[in-house]
Amino acid sequence: MTSPAQIAANQKNAQLSTGPTSDAGKARSSLNAVKTGLTGRTVLLPSEDAAAYQVHIDRIFAHWSPEDDNERALTQTLADTEWRLLRIPSLEAGIYALGRLEFKEKFADEPEAVRASLIEAQTFLIYRKDLNNLSVQEGRLLRIRENTTATLQKVQDERRRRANAQIAQAAEALQNAKRAGQPFDLAQFGFEISIEQVEARVLDWIASRERNSTRGIAPWEQQFRLDAAARLSAHKKAA
Repeated sequence: MTSPAQIAANQKNAQLSTGPTSDAGKARSSLNAVKTGLTGRTVLLPSEDAAAYQVHIDRIFAHWSPEDDNERALTQTLADTEWRLLRIPSLEAGIYALGRLEFKEKFADEPEAVRASLIEAQTFLIYRKDLNNLSVQEGRLLRIRENTTATLQKVQDERRRRANAQIAQAAEALQNAKRAGQPFDLAQFGFEISIEQVEARVLDWIASRERNSTRGIAPWEQQFRLDAAARLSAHKKAA
């Protein structure tokens, strides 16, 4: 998740120049965003809200729930790319707003409806390069989003498959230890899984055996259920 220090750095970079103060100047500054706001290292522009950016970041992280540095980096890239994509419509609107200011004295003899269309056309002709650049940058960002999403999905699927295999292996060892009355050490299976996950898998297996057998479950299985229920009750009381 983006740290307060990262957000502060983005804001500091964005504030290195306060920018123009006139309406026309502010509108023209949108062209700087076309050139740098979609490609530069600074994610936040001076006109953007850091709190809204953080809400956006939190939403993306909540959706993907990254669990290691690699997943967090991919999620951050995805969130920042999405933020830049969301900026494009306002940048396009800014270019046309600039045109309306810059060409407001033109076509004065034309009817108002026709005059508005002529100003829009004039804006497109004058700023066609910038508008085309927006389209190019949108395509580039869409590709980044698609590739990053695919990579993140693959990384998380692989992590889940690895964890699932570890849980199954640990659950089998836990069952064997309980049957033999021996201690069980989760540490031998690494630290990517928790004892709660392993015990939940054993409980699922016990329930499955109970459903598919007429002999009932073994004494150790009955005790395991009782112990698990006691731990859950204690956890709820502590919470």
